[in-house]
Amino acid sequence: MNQSRYSRQILFSDIAEQGQRQLQESRVLIVGMGALGTVLANHMVRAGVGLVRFVDRDFVEESNLQRQMLFDEQDVCEKLPKAIAAERKLRRINSEIKIEGIVGDVTPMNIDSFGQDMHLILDGTDNFRTRFIMNDYCFGQGIPYIYGGAVGSRGMQASFIPEDTPCLRCLIEDQGGAAETCDTSGVLAPIIDMVASLQAIEAIKILIGKKEKVRRSLITFDIWQHYQHEIKWKQNKEQCLTCQMKEYPALQPMKEDQFTALCGRDTIQISPTQDTKWDLTKWKQRLEKVGMVEQTPFLLRCTIENMTMVLFTDGRVLIQGTEDISVARSLYTKYIGM
Repeated sequence: MNQSRYSRQILFSDIAEQGQRQLQESRVLIVGMGALGTVLANHMVRAGVGLVRFVDRDFVEESNLQRQMLFDEQDVCEKLPKAIAAERKLRRINSEIKIEGIVGDVTPMNIDSFGQDMHLILDGTDNFRTRFIMNDYCFGQGIPYIYGGAVGSRGMQASFIPEDTPCLRCLIEDQGGAAETCDTSGVLAPIIDMVASLQAIEAIKILIGKKEKVRRSLITFDIWQHYQHEIKWKQNKEQCLTCQMKEYPALQPMKEDQFTALCGRDTIQISPTQDTKWDLTKWKQRLEKVGMVEQTPFLLRCTIENMTMVLFTDGRVLIQGTEDISVARSLYTKYIGM
């Protein structure tokens, strides 16, 4: 163990050398490498967590730079996937640990391939559909799920621990993912740092075996209106499908999950129905006959019929320029095939 690197953290008596060793033996998964995810990954990597794995489905755009701390203008110019850009930055911060950036979308079908053998999962997402998938998976596996959310000037944070606390479904009814997002309501960068820092410190407490120090509540706060409220945990919701009935409904694949409208972004994501690996060079040869094509090592963009298709190696396609699933389906069927 490089004590010099972590010396100030080791000096904190509740962590000390034993806690630092436990961090280096820990494995965490971060779902989403946007605003929350970049702050979370930065904290986990600098703290010396032994394996930091993160999954993100998107690529870096100029509007991200206001709040997504690991990205810069060069990442935008190169159209890098967020997972790749973040991995490159983080490897330069700490070369002593294992860092894995995965370009992909977490679904009921693949979450186990990402989450297997992890000690906890950190929420860096912006939608409740994925949050319920994480919640149900964590309670099924018996590992903590560290929730965080931020929109506008408001932030929320809670830690859900199987056999210890209620779960997310006990507090929030699953309404199919409809909620405010940063793309529709905006967001102030400082609220991101505050929420992710709360998530990070709760994760560290758990990883070093200090669960008794974890806050047992949902905290909400507004940094613009100077407001803060804390909801203490009560009993688990009776007949909760996740933590009481153990049915885990979010892990059941639904046909409509293949088509997802990315709120406020004029974009439809189309996900494969099975494990897929695409050769982007072959798709370039095929699509350049019908549209303008630009390829990077990680994705392919094709401008066609006043819209843009973005193809990823994992089989996902973004149709940019519409919020109508039927229009996106038609374009996809015409040029990609169902």
